[in-house]
This record gives sequence, structure tokens and C-alpha cells, in this order.
Amino acid sequence: MRQTLALTTLVVRDYDEAIEFYRDKIGFTLVEDTPQADGKRWVVVAPAGDGASRLLLARAANEAQIARIGDQTGGRVGFFLETDDFARDHAAMLERGVIFVREPLQAPYGVVAVWRDLYGNLWDLLEPAPRD
Repeated sequence: MRQTLALTTLVVRDYDEAIEFYRDKIGFTLVEDTPQADGKRWVVVAPAGDGASRLLLARAANEAQIARIGDQTGGRVGFFLETDDFARDHAAMLERGVIFVREPLQAPYGVVAVWRDLYGNLWDLLEPAPRD
């Protein structure tokens, strides 16, 4: 049996501002932007070089969803962006204006720093430690 967690939903305020942030500041690829009924869109972005994991940018459609924008995980780091070159990606993200809320740290599991997306969700940028 083979299973993959292929798509994770992130509630956003606006499709275009979310696309711009994830594509232009984080370096994700816009995989799909398909109009749906009632002004909705199916917007999918993916990390560069990764064909398996994708992020669905879903515009909030009601008050309950609006209240969750930027706080989908109760203030905890909820998303983990792995990289093969922490220094390269950290520098590029800083140059593009991404806000890091915790400085880089060498941990037993790798090099990590916490950054905030345009809505306030917390992410780890992580280069895993080599495995034996």
C-alpha cells in the first residue's frame, strides 16, 4: 500500500495576494489556478522541486473561516518547509522580505528557523540533519 498526503489547505484572505507571497517571496510554483463557481478558485502551489506535497490556497468564505486566517494552528508552527540548502533559502527569503521570528538554530534534527507568512501562520525552514 502507498499513501501520500498530497494537499494541505491554507485559509487565505485573498487568492492573488497569497499567490504573490508564496510564489514570489517563498519561491513556490503555481501549479493550478482554476475558476470555480461563486467566484471561488482552485489555487494550488508547491515547493520548488517537490512533486508530491502541495498547498491549496482557499479563500475564507464565512466569518468562522475569516477568524482562522493566520491562526490555523493556535500559534504553533504548523507547516514545515524542508530544504536541501538552508543557507541559500534563508538568505533568499530574507532578501525577498520574509519575516523570520526565530533565528537559525542548529538542532539535533537539523538547521531550523521559524518564519511567518503574510497572514501570521508560523512555518519552519528546515534542512534536516544527515541520517546515518
